[in-house]
Amino acid sequence: MKKKTVEYGKYGYIFIAPFFIVFLLFQLYPLIYTFYLSFVEYRVDSTYEWTEPHFYGFKNYLQVLTAKDFRNGGAIVWFDTIPMNSIKQTVIIWVINFIPQILLALLLAAWFTDTVVKLKGQGAFKVMMFLPNIITASSIAILFYNLFGNNGPITLFFKKLHVIKQDYSYLDDRFGTVALIGFMQFWMWYGNTMIVLIAGILGINPSLYEAAMVDGANGKQQFFSITLPLLKPIIQFTLVTSAIGGLQMYDIPSLFNVNNGQGLPGRASHTVTMMIREIAFQQQPDYGYAAALSVILFLFTLVISLVFFAATRDREPKQKHAVIR
Repeated sequence: MKKKTVEYGKYGYIFIAPFFIVFLLFQLYPLIYTFYLSFVEYRVDSTYEWTEPHFYGFKNYLQVLTAKDFRNGGAIVWFDTIPMNSIKQTVIIWVINFIPQILLALLLAAWFTDTVVKLKGQGAFKVMMFLPNIITASSIAILFYNLFGNNGPITLFFKKLHVIKQDYSYLDDRFGTVALIGFMQFWMWYGNTMIVLIAGILGINPSLYEAAMVDGANGKQQFFSITLPLLKPIIQFTLVTSAIGGLQMYDIPSLFNVNNGQGLPGRASHTVTMMIREIAFQQQPDYGYAAALSVILFLFTLVISLVFFAATRDREPKQKHAVIR
């Protein structure tokens, strides 16, 4: 007679089922539907009536990627369109934010984990540096808008010190606006990146550093020979997640343009997600056009992520085969 056994595996499926249900309904299905919409014409026409969705081929993608140059006889120009320029501006803001973010986070992580320095009150410093990440993006955007507005206290203070001209306005200057948005993104996320890197460094075997110290290696040599190489998986994770989040940047640039959200001045702060929203929810929405831009953003993000994976992957040294004589 066989003994009755209890199958505990089925309970595991019950616990993970909610995740897959939510994923299928709110992530996978919208993604597939977006790909579908990118190949159909589905918009409000000149009579403000919705067109019946029908196959449109690659016309939506061509609308994103090309434009007619009427100054040159209506010649087709590639990649010099408003949607593509919005991707360019998004990348610029992300680079301004991420390069100082990862450098400062690496420096602070190495400092806080240094066994020689042994900084006192590390917990308080970490909390203060992580605190901007807890504050909502809307609060930060409105705060900086009021601080650096035409009559903001920091703007007036800089004018009084003659750091900037009396008629200068951060909100009307392309570089000033982009730099402020980049700084806000940097200020919000460098603490989070620092915590992730600290966790990665603490996972490195301490005996490696002890052996290096016995061999006479200084702090700089330990950092570049032990910490950075072994921290590659964490840096890879940080690069990819930052690229994904940075290219989907919406809240701070949109809220910083509190008047109309058009990426002023001159669309300098007009990110690609703001462009997608503008196309999809304007007076005459065009879902196919917006979906095509979304797919291009997805592919662009995928390419950047693959580049980061390739740049940070471990490369095994080539083994030289022995020559038998």
